[in-house]
Amino acid sequence: MTRKYVLHDGKRGSALALRITPRASRNQIVGVMNDGTVKVHIAANPDDDDGNSELIAYLSEVLGVPKSRIEIVAGENGRDKLVSILDMDAQTAHQRIVAHMD
Repeated sequence: MTRKYVLHDGKRGSALALRITPRASRNQIVGVMNDGTVKVHIAANPDDDDGNSELIAYLSEVLGVPKSRIEIVAGENGRDKLVSILDMDAQTAHQRIVAHMD
């Protein structure tokens, strides 16, 4: 379940709570937990910025939005992250996430 999110500069979008599993064999969305957190496997190593960059690039592909519209707003250094998506409502984001689940 995605959350409506209002950014401080007045732009609107939605937010996704993510649980990241690094060092996976490939990038994939594996499910949605009971609390709405989206489980994502990322092939990159979490010890460097490549993991976050790869996550943003993957979400950009899944959601069909430019990478510049996706930002990690909390949990940048952890497995649990909050990601904002500018100019996309929560329902659309949720539908696109579910469509890419393996």
